[in-house]
Amino acid sequence: MLEKYVKKILASRVYDVAVESPLTVAPGLSARLSCSVKLKREDLQQVHSFKLRGAYNKMAGLSPEQLAKGVIAASAGNHAQGVALAARELGVKALIVMGRNAPSIKVSAVKNLGAKVVLHGDTFDEAAAHAQTLVEEHGYAFVHPYDDVDTIAGQGTVGMEIMQQTSEPPDAIFVPVGGGGLIAGIAAFVKYLNPQTKIIGVEAEGSACLSAALKAGRRVRLPYETLDLFADGVSVAQVGKEPFKVARRCVDQVVTVTTDEICAAVKDVFDDARAIAEPAGALAIAGMKKWVGANKVVNAEAAPLELVAIVSGANVNFDRLRHVAERAEVGEQRELLLGVAIKEQPGSFQKFCKLLGKRAVTEFNYRYASDSEAHVYVGLKMSPGDEPHELIETIQSKGHEVINMTMDETAKAHVRHMVGGRAFGSKGEWLYRFEFPERPGALGRFLAELGSRWDITLFHYRNHGAAWGRVLVGLAPAGGESRAPSQAQLRQYLERIGYRYWDETDNAAYTMFLR
Repeated sequence: MLEKYVKKILASRVYDVAVESPLTVAPGLSARLSCSVKLKREDLQQVHSFKLRGAYNKMAGLSPEQLAKGVIAASAGNHAQGVALAARELGVKALIVMGRNAPSIKVSAVKNLGAKVVLHGDTFDEAAAHAQTLVEEHGYAFVHPYDDVDTIAGQGTVGMEIMQQTSEPPDAIFVPVGGGGLIAGIAAFVKYLNPQTKIIGVEAEGSACLSAALKAGRRVRLPYETLDLFADGVSVAQVGKEPFKVARRCVDQVVTVTTDEICAAVKDVFDDARAIAEPAGALAIAGMKKWVGANKVVNAEAAPLELVAIVSGANVNFDRLRHVAERAEVGEQRELLLGVAIKEQPGSFQKFCKLLGKRAVTEFNYRYASDSEAHVYVGLKMSPGDEPHELIETIQSKGHEVINMTMDETAKAHVRHMVGGRAFGSKGEWLYRFEFPERPGALGRFLAELGSRWDITLFHYRNHGAAWGRVLVGLAPAGGESRAPSQAQLRQYLERIGYRYWDETDNAAYTMFLR
C-alpha cells in the first residue's frame, strides 16, 4: 500500500500551482521546548493553505469529458479555494458548496478565484450532501477534500518536501487532522522512507474523529452536539475511509488539544514567524507542545530532538484575532482566572491585593454583592514555576472563598464581560450557553421558536469573527402563566430549535457574579 502511494506522490502534478514551502526554524519554540523545532509553512501557498495540492492533483487527473462538465466540491473554505484556483488554471467551471456560516474571508476568496459559491447548511455534512445532489442532477465531477487517493497523494507532497529539506529524518512530524487526507499522505511517504520517524496527529478536543476511530478499531461518527467549531478547518465528524486505512497502519499517536491551547499556538507562530495562522493552521504546534510536555522531553544541547510541525493554513477573519489574543495567555497557562469573595469592610480590598504579591494583574473586576461581601474577578499573569494551587491555598487561608475559573468556558467567554449586573427580584432564572450559526436570522429564529412562555432575563452575545456566535441567555417562566412551565418543558423547546446548548444554571462564576 505504501509503495503505491509513494509512486503517486512522486508523480503528483502539484507544482503547476503549488510552491515548495519553506521549512523554517522556530527559535522561540526550540528554546522553550529544548528541541529543534521547524515549521513547514503551508500558509505561504497561493491560497494560504496546503489544500490546493490535493485539489489540483485530483483535478489534473480527470478526463477531458469530466472536466467539460465542470467540478464541484463541498468545503469549509480552504479546500474550496484550492478547487477554485485549480479550476481557473485548468480552464474549467467550478461550483463550491459552503456552509451558510463559512468565514467571509474564505467565501470572498473563492469568488475572487472565479468559482461560483452556493451556501447551504451549517455543517460540512450538510454541504456535502447538497453537493452530491447537484452531482446527480448535473453530472459534475466531485472533488473530495480528503477521502480520495489522488487528493491524498497531492497532500503527501508535503511529506516528500520535508524529507528532502532535512539532512537527517526528523524524530517526529506533527500533522493537523480533520478528515485525514494530509496525515495519510505525509505518513505514507515518510514511513516508507524512514519508519523510525514518528507521525503524530493533532486534533481539536471536540473533533477528535481519528482518535475515536483508532480506539474503536473502525471509523465512527462523532455526534454533531459535541463537534468542535472553533478550528473550523478540521471540524469533521468522521475520518475518511481511505485516510483511515493509512492512518491505522502509519500514525504513531494522536494528541488532542483545547481551544485555549490552539490560541496559544497561534501566538507562538506569530512570535516565531511573524505570521498569523488560522486555528486549524496552528493545531500541529499546539499538539507538539502538549506532546513534549507530556513526555518530559529534555535533551542535551548536542542532540536535541528534531521536530517538525505543519502550519497548514492562514485563512482567518481579522476580527477573530480578538478572541484568540484574549485566550492565548490562558492556553499557555500564563494566566490564572479567579473568582474571590472578600469582606465588604474598610481595608479588605487592600489586604486582598497584598495577597496577590507582585504578580502582574491582567484583569480586575470588583462587584459589591451585599452589605457584608464583595466579589472580585481577577486575572493574574503567572511566571514559570508558579503553582496556581499554592496561591489559591494562600488566599483561602485568609478566609476567602475562591473558585478557579481558568478552565470555565462560561466565565471566560461571557461572565468576565458582564461583572456588575445581577438578576432583579426573586424570579427563578435558568442559564444556558448557546452556539448560534453566525448568519442573519439566527437570533430571530431562536426567539420565534422560544415563543412567549419564557422571559429572557439575561442575554450576552459576542462576535468573535468565527462561524458560530457564542451566546449566554437567562430564561425564566413568563409572568401571567397560571401554571409555570418546567425546565424540562423549556429543554423540549431548545431541542426543537436545534442550536447547540449547555445548561450553566449551576455554574460557579455565574453564581458568584451574576445571580
